[in-house]
Formats: sequence, C-alpha cells, structure tokens
Amino acid sequence: QVQLVESGGGLVQPGGSLRLSCTASGFAFSSYAMTWSRQAPGKEREPIARITRGSLAMDYSDSVRGRFTISRDNAKNMVYLQMNSLKPDDTGVYYCSTDDYKYMGQGTRVTVSS
Repeated sequence: QVQLVESGGGLVQPGGSLRLSCTASGFAFSSYAMTWSRQAPGKEREPIARITRGSLAMDYSDSVRGRFTISRDNAKNMVYLQMNSLKPDDTGVYYCSTDDYKYMGQGTRVTVSS
C-alpha cells in the first residue's frame, strides 16, 4: 500500500521556523524526484520545492527561495522541508508528492500568524 504521510505542521509566529517531514512507503522512493506543494486558502495548489532522486539538484519557487530548504534521506524514505523566516503568506496546507504527482500525501496544515 502506497503511503505518503506529512507531519510537522502547526501554528507559528511570523519570522519563525518549522520543519516538515514526509514519510514514504509502498513504492520505490529513491527512484522518484519529490516535490513539496502548498495550497493557500482560496488558491490553487502550487509546487514550491523539488529535489531530484539523488539530491543532486533542488529547485524552489520564487516565493520560498532563500527561506525554505528541501532535503531527503533515501535510506529512511523521507523528504523534509525546512521553512525559515515564515510569513503569513506561507499559510496553507503542505503536501509532499512524487514529482509526477502519481503519489501524494494528505497534507499538513501550516498557519503563520501572530
């Protein structure tokens, strides 16, 4: 059974940090590039960070570049998103998925508010 389970979301003040984790199972995790996406309230889901299979390359959307860092541990079947300098505009539900969106988790909610 394929599963992607995100964790680490919550309420954080502007300027704060959170680290999201995503645990994968049931498929060949190391064979896939992985993506973090987010869906802000009232908006479409958008990809914000991508990492290749062997962590040789990472890409970020303009909205998070320089503040967020994606990483992965293929031995543990996990992908992470370190989020620093959080802003209210970062509020939303964060999803991890394979880069082709074949597999996607249920999401974890992040709220940035004072």
